[in-house]
Amino acid sequence: MNLKQMNLKRLLLALLLAPFLSIAAPVKPAPEIHLDHAPDRSQDQKALQNGARIFTKYCLTCHSASLMRFNRLEEIGFTEQQIKEELMFDKGKIGEPMNVALWHADAKRWFGVVPPDHSLTVRARHSDLGPGEDWIYTYLRSFYRDPMRPSSWNNVVFPNVAMHHVLWKEQGEQVLGQDGKLQLLKPGKLTPDQYDIMVADLVAFLKYMSEPSAKQRRPLSIYVLIGMGVLLGFAIVLKPAGKKLRAPRRVA
Repeated sequence: MNLKQMNLKRLLLALLLAPFLSIAAPVKPAPEIHLDHAPDRSQDQKALQNGARIFTKYCLTCHSASLMRFNRLEEIGFTEQQIKEELMFDKGKIGEPMNVALWHADAKRWFGVVPPDHSLTVRARHSDLGPGEDWIYTYLRSFYRDPMRPSSWNNVVFPNVAMHHVLWKEQGEQVLGQDGKLQLLKPGKLTPDQYDIMVADLVAFLKYMSEPSAKQRRPLSIYVLIGMGVLLGFAIVLKPAGKKLRAPRRVA
């Protein structure tokens, strides 16, 4: 029997035993992802301002928001001086986009992936699981220590995530229990309730960035619907007259 025939027999034997081995080996089911409902703080100006401060302090070092300009933050109550002193950490112009100085090539080498732009993250994360704000709210509260990961962090919502848990000092350190539930191992600077509020404020700001004109657009949409209703009323009233004008005239 030559080598080619032996390899062929081994392959056939492996194919025959594969179904039985798969039955015998226990398969660990993938954890079901459940999204927590994010508190709606998008109409709270103080929450939006706090979220902007959190974003520029913790997120803007790696994640850009290229579709948002610093001067638009005046819409949520900041003055030009506050934006320059509290939110801009360089000597750029207030009308510039919220970009980072991190080169994509460096980010790819350091993190393995390029950190995504957060201008439209809330809208991009909308899925069958729920709204994008719920996904981000749950994600930022679902990090846990994992020594097998390069960053030593993992995430229940986003398994094997490349991102480091930048808010771990505030939240503390969580571990994943045998039951698949997160447990707080080392408390952080904030209590769990305080940390949830911090994340909710950040999510509110991210939601605002995804559609800054929503506050002005929604009241306007009411007037648009009223106008369409008036036009519909005219159309219904004038419909019989239109039929008479279209009716064929009898020739005497």
